[in-house]
Amino acid sequence: MPKAVESLLWWILAGTKGGRTRARIIINLKERPMNANQLADLMKLDYKTIRYHLNLLLENDLLVTVGKKYGVMHFLSPQLESNYEAFLEIWKKITRETNNEKIKG
Repeated sequence: MPKAVESLLWWILAGTKGGRTRARIIINLKERPMNANQLADLMKLDYKTIRYHLNLLLENDLLVTVGKKYGVMHFLSPQLESNYEAFLEIWKKITRETNNEKIKG
C-alpha cells in the first residue's frame, strides 16, 4: 500500500473525531452503494452528520458518486477498493486499542 494512502487512512480513522462514524460508512458502502438518506436511516444518525462525513471522504478521494442531488449514490473509490484490506487492518488495530483501554480503565 502506498504510504500516502496509509497515512490518509490513519488520519481519517484515528486522527480526528468521527473516525468510527467514517469507518462505519466505509464498511456499509462496501456492502452496497447508498445515498446519504439511506445511510442516515441505516446508521440511525442525523442526515447532516452523514453528509459531513461523506463530504470529508469525498474530498480525500476515498469515495466517488454517481447521480445528482438527493439521489446521488456513494461508492468506494478505486483507491479505497484497492486498499480495502489495509483499511480493515488499521480499523482492527484501532478498535483493539480502544477495547484494551476500556478494559484497563
